[in-house]
Amino acid sequence: MQPARIRAGGRAFAHIAEFHSELTALRRDLHAHPELGFEEVYTAARVKEALRACGVDEIHEHIGKTGFVAVIRGRRDTRGAMIGLRADMDALPMTEHNEFTWKSAKHGLMHGCGHDGHTTMLVGAARYLAATRNFDGTAVLIFQPGEEGFAGARAMIEDGLFERFPVQSVYGMHNWPAMKPGTVGINMGAMMAAADRITIDITGRGGHGAHAYNTVDPVLVAAHIITAAQSLVSRNVRPIDSAVVSLCAMQAGDLGAYSVIPGKATLVGTARSFSAEVQDTLQRRLSELCSGVALGFGASASVNYERIYPATINTPREAAFAADVAERLVGAEHVDRDMEPSMGAEDFSFMLQVKPGAYLRIGQGGTGGVGSTSLHNSRYDFNDDILPLGAALHAGLAEQAMPLLPS
Repeated sequence: MQPARIRAGGRAFAHIAEFHSELTALRRDLHAHPELGFEEVYTAARVKEALRACGVDEIHEHIGKTGFVAVIRGRRDTRGAMIGLRADMDALPMTEHNEFTWKSAKHGLMHGCGHDGHTTMLVGAARYLAATRNFDGTAVLIFQPGEEGFAGARAMIEDGLFERFPVQSVYGMHNWPAMKPGTVGINMGAMMAAADRITIDITGRGGHGAHAYNTVDPVLVAAHIITAAQSLVSRNVRPIDSAVVSLCAMQAGDLGAYSVIPGKATLVGTARSFSAEVQDTLQRRLSELCSGVALGFGASASVNYERIYPATINTPREAAFAADVAERLVGAEHVDRDMEPSMGAEDFSFMLQVKPGAYLRIGQGGTGGVGSTSLHNSRYDFNDDILPLGAALHAGLAEQAMPLLPS
């Protein structure tokens, strides 16, 4: 039976829709048992159990700690074709405020980004591909740990992921609450921004608040740096090059010591951009600005600028191919080929630095209703209606990238 509100064509979607209820049960079980990056022990075991029941050919464990790969071979392998399909498995360190029966059973942990759904969609694709094998080549299903700040994709790559499984291309997707179910978004270039972490340590000279003239106030310096940092993008980055710098937290002094000027202050924040050139500019100008402002007040400032995740940049050929696959499923009118990039970050970017590929967004919410709560919100939940569509999209990428031609 076709899932509610979703309209899609093709054999894969119809086939997967028949076991929609089983996918829903798996997804909700994973949701109830969230695990942080590199701690996905229950998740990995549960998924591997499902994959073995599906009849995948091989499962390769401990790639990037808790990461693993499932291999499914097509009916033939005449050209040595190999495609990678990736899903992330980890949860977030946040408390869930939902009340449904499958809410998190672990206080302070929650699947607040839908990785439980991503993993389940790839399991659904595995079940279909293993049953039909209607392709010429090898499907490599990558179950990745630690996307939420742990760079699990990089860990898998460093463990030899692409040497062991030399895929010609790799694809990933993410649910998107702002898009309606049954829609897919992609573009031919940047999908997600680079994420950089900023730490600014300011050193002054502390003292009594009543005798501030005897101090070098790091709080005052921090305030001027926060204000001046707002000019970094507007006066250093071309208007056509998107970027944002946000100083998000400050630590200085003791709230109980209302009359004590501290000796040190620390600012932390993030910078987002889409190119290494802009990252270079932001890092250089931020360091110059902080040093200059601090020096003007007789203080000193040091900047630690860490490049956490690179930008997620689709390769044009693979992005166009993925859009074509999506159109065959849901129709051209439901595929946005020129989707606006997000200033959020994604560690699938590491895979796209090594292999051609594309990152897609699959709609799950729209305006109000199920699935419309934003990502990383304590009341977020993945919309189970889209499980067959996401699974069929994964399967379609494999089948159409490695078509089984008549003998």
